[in-house]
Amino acid sequence: MSERKVRVRFAPSPTGPLHIGGVRTALYNYLFARQHGGDMVFRIEDTDSNRFVPGAEDYIIETFKWLGIKFDEGVSFGGDHGPYRQSERRDIYRKYVKQLLDAGKAYIAFDTPEELTAKREAVQNFQYDAHTRMQMRNSLVLGAEETQRLIDAGEQYVVRFKVEPGEEVHVKDIIRGDVRIMSDILDDKVLYKSADDLPTYHLANIVDDHLMEISHVIRGEEWLPSAPLHVLLYRAFGWEDTMPQFAHLPLLLKPDGKGKLSKRDGDRLGFPVFPLEWHDPKTGDVSSGYRESGYLPEAVINFLALLGWNPGTDQEILSMQELIDQFDLSKCSKSGAKFDYIKGQWFNREYILKTDDAVLAPAFDQILKANGIDAPIERVQAVVGMMKMKKINFIKELWPLCDFFFIAPTYSADDKFTRKNWKEGAAADMDALYHLLEGLDDFSIESQKAVVDAWAAETGKKPWNPWRVCLVGTGKGPDMYELAAFLGKEETLRRMKAAIEALH
Repeated sequence: MSERKVRVRFAPSPTGPLHIGGVRTALYNYLFARQHGGDMVFRIEDTDSNRFVPGAEDYIIETFKWLGIKFDEGVSFGGDHGPYRQSERRDIYRKYVKQLLDAGKAYIAFDTPEELTAKREAVQNFQYDAHTRMQMRNSLVLGAEETQRLIDAGEQYVVRFKVEPGEEVHVKDIIRGDVRIMSDILDDKVLYKSADDLPTYHLANIVDDHLMEISHVIRGEEWLPSAPLHVLLYRAFGWEDTMPQFAHLPLLLKPDGKGKLSKRDGDRLGFPVFPLEWHDPKTGDVSSGYRESGYLPEAVINFLALLGWNPGTDQEILSMQELIDQFDLSKCSKSGAKFDYIKGQWFNREYILKTDDAVLAPAFDQILKANGIDAPIERVQAVVGMMKMKKINFIKELWPLCDFFFIAPTYSADDKFTRKNWKEGAAADMDALYHLLEGLDDFSIESQKAVVDAWAAETGKKPWNPWRVCLVGTGKGPDMYELAAFLGKEETLRRMKAAIEALH
């Protein structure tokens, strides 16, 4: 028998913005699939119509487009295993619900929400299972004729899975090993609801994973309690040979304190928990996103990949291809990973440093335009190249560090930097430097340096700080020759003249 092709899936619900933990789950699926030459399927779990949020599906697709995580088939990507929205697969699910009912593996229950609530209030720790099902209003108690009469009368019902007690269930997990539980602790989960003619998560996922030939189910730790039920469902259908291998990923935890990462943590500490900015269509609330906050997609990928997994070396900066080559599910941590958002900012800085200036320039150009500056993109790119080595985590932090490239400074003798560096004789020195530079036909860095260095050596002058006062107005900025060459001869001389007149 040939080895089964690796096929994984990412199956979000369109109930709002995608949490950053969901992005990590999708990333791990992607890395695993690419490493094994497999496929990644994008499926939408929209069986809960009451929680559907307009725009959520497009948001999810846009997220992965920005991050560079590519799907091989699924919603909006096509493929041979569709439809890929669960709401469009009603006919398929009905067939499998009937198969379980006909085989006696499931039964119909008419208990109303009010009846279930009353039972829970009357019986402490009530669970709908082998010990209580015969006390309830279902087909096992009512019989086939009465059950059919109620269905024909239009009474709403659910289909429950019939969990047999006394069975040891093994969940073979790549990360957590062999997880064993007794079936007695499982309740008879609802698999289908007649009210909306749709299955619940449990049935839909099993059927879809089987029909879409999913080989590995890589999902969050929060789904681990449902894994034994899913194993039993595979058995009930006779699909043991095609059961996927499970891998339940560790939770992302709060940066401080205990518990899993939430939006409140991001709001409290000032970092996004969503990949893209989200505008809530119901409340109008706007939540920050990594893209709009100025993170580079490569930095987000690298940061998330190392939350709960590492390559076993000290290497921290890994390209997508390096992540694909080195990723190993079995090396994922069993315990949760603290969400170190400060480390996330560090990753962004490292990627800014290694990213081509031409790629970064458009983002800075937007910031310039927002501040009323309209400059040629090649000049924007040059400024990025000169200034990105400063201690910045985001491109937006460049503006206050380099506004002087585009706006001439104002001069005041009361300014601390000016007072310290514009000493007696500074005006005369700058006047001499002015005339020296005025005589240059070639205003390149090399030409300036040759003339000015020679003059400084001959006269013993140290013009650098007073010259910075002229061109910048403060102690920030790049090398003076680099700055003057960027400004050009005319603007350099104009600023020097203005400073000499204001500070003489």
